[in-house]
Amino acid sequence: MCGIAGYRRLDGAPADADLLRAMASRLVHRGPDDSGVWTSGPLGFAHTRLSIIDLGSSTQPMASHDGRRTVAFNGEILNYRQLRSEVDYPYRTSGDTEVLLALYERHGIEGVRKLRGQFAYALHDAESGDLHLVRDRMGVLPLYYYFDSEVFAFASEIKALFPVIGNREVDRASLHDYLAHRSVPAPYTLVEGVRKVPQGHRLRLTAKGAVTIAPYWELPREPVVASRTPEEAVRLVADALDASVRDALVADVPVGAYLSGGVDSSLITALVARARDGAGLHTFSAGFGDPRVDELDWAHKVAKLVGSEHHDVIVTADDFRESWANLSWHRDAPLSEPADVAVFKLAQLARRDVKVVLSGEGSDELFGGYPKHRFSQATRWAGLVPAALRGPALHRLERALPASRARLGVAVRAMAEPTAAERMRGWFAPFTVDERNALLGGPAARSATGPYERGRGDALHRMLYADSHSWLADNLLERGDRMSMAASLELRPPFLDHRLVELAFTLPSSVKVRKGVTKWVVKEVARAHLPNEVVDRKKSGFKVPLDAWFRDGLRDMAHDLLTGPSSFVGEVLDPRAVRTLLAEHDSGSRNEQPRLWTLLSLEVWRRELARANGVEVLE
Repeated sequence: MCGIAGYRRLDGAPADADLLRAMASRLVHRGPDDSGVWTSGPLGFAHTRLSIIDLGSSTQPMASHDGRRTVAFNGEILNYRQLRSEVDYPYRTSGDTEVLLALYERHGIEGVRKLRGQFAYALHDAESGDLHLVRDRMGVLPLYYYFDSEVFAFASEIKALFPVIGNREVDRASLHDYLAHRSVPAPYTLVEGVRKVPQGHRLRLTAKGAVTIAPYWELPREPVVASRTPEEAVRLVADALDASVRDALVADVPVGAYLSGGVDSSLITALVARARDGAGLHTFSAGFGDPRVDELDWAHKVAKLVGSEHHDVIVTADDFRESWANLSWHRDAPLSEPADVAVFKLAQLARRDVKVVLSGEGSDELFGGYPKHRFSQATRWAGLVPAALRGPALHRLERALPASRARLGVAVRAMAEPTAAERMRGWFAPFTVDERNALLGGPAARSATGPYERGRGDALHRMLYADSHSWLADNLLERGDRMSMAASLELRPPFLDHRLVELAFTLPSSVKVRKGVTKWVVKEVARAHLPNEVVDRKKSGFKVPLDAWFRDGLRDMAHDLLTGPSSFVGEVLDPRAVRTLLAEHDSGSRNEQPRLWTLLSLEVWRRELARANGVEVLE
């Protein structure tokens, strides 16, 4: 991977190379191997490179052979060799970056449709004066921008914008989104004025300063279900995933795999081992020194089965305390998941042996792998009971449940929500809509339609459509990118090859959740490579024992951050509600870990945002 950044002054004054270098300095972790800047009148690009393909060449920003176009590129074009053979162009390098220039010369910006892989890039056309920003179909790689009457700026990470756009504060309108999602869905962010290019979209800034954003690829809102038998579905997914894994191994550096011991990472690891005939494969797992949540024994079994050289790291409460602030700076947002810290420690471990790792990310959101997907129809049926009756009764039930029934409590909270969209959102939401309104003193300022409202079809299709747009793109993939890039490691998720994604959305819900079995079609593919005990074991996930840590090693820190005199959370949220959460968790009467984590992460990140704001401002 790499880091890209740049800006255009809209008053016509020349771009400042020193400002571009300041932007690049905040992206060194994304590209420690090389860096460069380029200016042309009011426009400038900056680039930091993590060399994966064509190691000795392909320096950036890169100009076309005639100097008319310039590109700054982050990502990997996995079909670049095929495209090089198809597009006649006077290539000067052997890598994938130059393919973007060749495609633009032949097809214009529509050439993006031919790309396979993960990418975010900026391309300037000196003839038209247009600046194009493009983000990959599923949003694996990030791309942010800021636009006002004086400047247009973009970057791979928000912090790289600050040298140009100056000090920014928290976008208060996005706090409702954060408390609902644990992240902020595109196009918004928690930083005022900063936006994300949505997944599968491209942005155009004209020479006159006009901005337009449009999709070049979309998931189907309506189910596009082909007539497939279960056996045919298994065969098609097996072939598509095998092809995706083989493509994801394209690199001129060592490639490894994350191996949690769950079915997705185990399947990816088995396919990598087969594609490479077991040669020199490194696999990596993280644990917590707690047998209640660790999956290390399962990871060891799979590593032995495929013959990989396996590595473990143990994550402790001290790792959280020591890493939280630094990783909030890297994330450019609150750490939405406790597992963020573990994923970073895992990336650090992997970077000792490889530059690229493959992961199983995306399988749950495409094929229905979460417990909530098993009960998707119940989420819709709950709406048949009037909210005025359903809500109070279910909230009383949820509060009466013991802490040991936390998973049931999540389901009850979700079913109590007033609308179908809120019920679907509620499975992952730390705070209900009523709790959000109470904490923030009123309803959300924005009422734009989101993915939970846009999806159509049966209940499972609507859930998967929404999960792929919000939970996956704006939470898990942001986490994966930032935590791996913080360790200068490239992460590739083969399940998110767009050909496999398109196939997934043609499959009927009956092969995704079948007879109560979640992710059925993926598990049937896995049976050809893994023992049944691995395929059929209960889903665990990347659990962190924070409920105990918040009552022990992290207790004092939690109280200081959320109730201290300089607390941002105490300023913007109802302090009485915050103290109640802490007291109930301390007593053991309720497990408030998800909500405490959400508030603590907001507080830690807000302090890091203030620290990051000490930068030079564009005059």
